Amino acid sequence: MQELNSVGTSIQRRDGDGHIKGQTQYVDDYQFQDLKHLHCVRSPVPYADIEGIDFSAAEEVDGFVDYLTHEDVANNHYTILRLVGIGPDEEPLLAEDRVRYMGEPIAAIIADSKEAAMEAASKVELDLTELEPVFDVEEALDSDEPPLKEWGTNYFEFEGGHECRRVRRGDVDEAFEAADYIVEGEYQTSPIEQAPTETTSATAKPEPDGRFTVHTNTQALYFSLDNTAITLDIPFEKLQFKGGTVGGGFGGKVDVIVEQLATLGAKKTGYPVRYKFTREEEMKVSSPRGAWRMYYKDGVTEDGEIIAREVTSYADAGAYNRHTPYAVTKHAANLAGPYDIPNAKFDCYCVYTNKQPSSAMRGFGVTPCSFAIEGQMDKIADTLDMDKWEVRFKNAYRDGDIKPHHKEVEDASLIECMQSTADMIGKELPEEFTQMSSTKPREESDV
Repeated sequence: MQELNSVGTSIQRRDGDGHIKGQTQYVDDYQFQDLKHLHCVRSPVPYADIEGIDFSAAEEVDGFVDYLTHEDVANNHYTILRLVGIGPDEEPLLAEDRVRYMGEPIAAIIADSKEAAMEAASKVELDLTELEPVFDVEEALDSDEPPLKEWGTNYFEFEGGHECRRVRRGDVDEAFEAADYIVEGEYQTSPIEQAPTETTSATAKPEPDGRFTVHTNTQALYFSLDNTAITLDIPFEKLQFKGGTVGGGFGGKVDVIVEQLATLGAKKTGYPVRYKFTREEEMKVSSPRGAWRMYYKDGVTEDGEIIAREVTSYADAGAYNRHTPYAVTKHAANLAGPYDIPNAKFDCYCVYTNKQPSSAMRGFGVTPCSFAIEGQMDKIADTLDMDKWEVRFKNAYRDGDIKPHHKEVEDASLIECMQSTADMIGKELPEEFTQMSSTKPREESDV
């Protein structure tokens, strides 16, 4: 049996030397003959009808090669969640008759240099009729608010025709009646940009045999290949996607937002085409971690036991789905946190607004509720004038407990983590907490 002799030691990263010496090869380090560059023409307003586009001034820019519109796209719809059976998602690759967020791509310019592509894109004239945008999730759900979506709602519809992701366990109304205290809290997070050192980029090269080789810094290579094949109606076997060292991703390079247009540009022009976000684009129009608004209501006994929790939560998806419905599902499953709460009622909405689409970022969906949960635990402790450690030990879930979404807890470790943390910082715990264990039922574990 091989010894695990690296545990607890400092091991040099395989790619460490290359990073330090500047020898690591990234996607943009690959050189191509006759390389062309793509830059998008983006909406300057958050919500508008597209009445017309004039490329005449752009075509006069030295180095201009070609332009792309939605008419060049075979299947002009983003498909990433449809690949795993979640829909609908009608986000266009290039906007057709309407834009729904500031920065949405309407057209793309291909030129001999990035500078020429940007200059030409700046000269494209857009004829837009602005519409009244909505930026607040609860305002978007108001019955008087016009729908942003063709199917007539400002929310994603989950299985069974539900307007939200629902979790139910026990009887919260009865438990609230039995509670000694009702503790409520409202929690709001803001969008967070992943800010990778390397901006989002892909280069597509047409091959003599009719295939396309695509070099990309995506975090989801096969999602990117599948989406590109479906969107552009290119047989899968005609695409070869090559990933590489990713100069920072954190979830921000999961969406398929450059590969399709780079490949379409290569297909239309016959040249290798690179589509790389500027730093401004990365900060303004890439998919951030979305904003969440959460309303918590807990029923608590006088000795600190949480016997009921009701949560209404709103995820701001922005203008399109992307990964937010998936994030809402994860969110709904984690609203109780690592605590045993026998009665629960959770309603979690995926809401559309006229903001840039949100997506993945390290634990997206779970991190917002973790923030709210621990804030709520502190509120409970303050309401009961109880030690904040005590309220957490008393409610910590253990192996065999049932979560609100009816899954049995396995490998619980909150109790042991708190015991270890207390030891590390010199926090003296009462004996009843030092004797607790996640692996034993309460009556066997507690003193």
